[in-house]
Amino acid sequence: MATETDTIDARGLKCPLPVLKLEKWLAEAEPGARLVLLASDPMARIDIPLHCRQQGHGFAEERAEGYLRFVVTAGRARSS
Repeated sequence: MATETDTIDARGLKCPLPVLKLEKWLAEAEPGARLVLLASDPMARIDIPLHCRQQGHGFAEERAEGYLRFVVTAGRARSS
């Protein structure tokens, strides 16, 4: 089960790998669970927010030292 302290460190990975890791986490997450995703690929700035909007998940983005930091909140219940 996911907790608020879950973190995916996808720094150094090229898209779509950060999104795929996020999808795997979201498949197990309960609505409201939070995740911090770290990414260094500039495409993550487009891909992560797009995926979250399309799938109904919340997110916040901020720049850190040389990478992007996303806080993702699982939205609607996963499909069975």
